[in-house]
This record gives sequence, structure tokens and C-alpha cells, in this order.
Amino acid sequence: MQYALIIREAPEDFARRSDPAYRDGWVAYSKALAQAGIMTGGAGLTAPETGTILRRKGEDHDVQDGPYPEGKEQLGGFYLIEVPDIDTALEWATRVPISDKGSVEVRPRLQL
Repeated sequence: MQYALIIREAPEDFARRSDPAYRDGWVAYSKALAQAGIMTGGAGLTAPETGTILRRKGEDHDVQDGPYPEGKEQLGGFYLIEVPDIDTALEWATRVPISDKGSVEVRPRLQL
């Protein structure tokens, strides 16, 4: 079964990405997933102010460039892993090196 580990980070965590101590934790975690043979995809994302949001407005679309109103957490990236069950996915999620202001959402991939 495939699960997405959806990473949400605090705004100050995006600023810490250039700090080797912070970055090294993410590199080590990514290597651990790869060495375990369970990572099937994923990517870190640039800061929210680099994004563009498209919303449907009836037959039209509304486009808004970042930055957006800040929330407590912002989408920082994701991993796609293949593991036998939700318990194993949650076990790996507990190892994600997020700060105490971030979170990891574990969600099964839609099977069509």
C-alpha cells in the first residue's frame, strides 16, 4: 500500500533550510527511506511565497501569486512510501525531522 507523508512546516522552518544542521536531518531521513527500499517518490517544495494558487470561479479562474495569508503550518513537501500497512507508515512518519511547530499527515494513496 502506498502512503503520502505530507510535511507541513512553520514559516521559520523554511528560513532554517539553509542551516546545515536542519538540512542534514532531512537528508538522513530521505536516505533511510531509500535504504529501506520503501520510498517511491517525493520532493521538498520551495517556500509558499513562490507558489501560485488557481481557483475556479464558475466558468472562469482566479489566479493569485504568493505570498498567501500565513497559517501556523505551510506545505513543505511530501514523501510517497510503499509499506504493508498504516502502522508501518505511522512508524516512519514519527521519524520525520519536523520541528515542534510542524506536522506530518499520513494519507493512503487513492487506488483507482
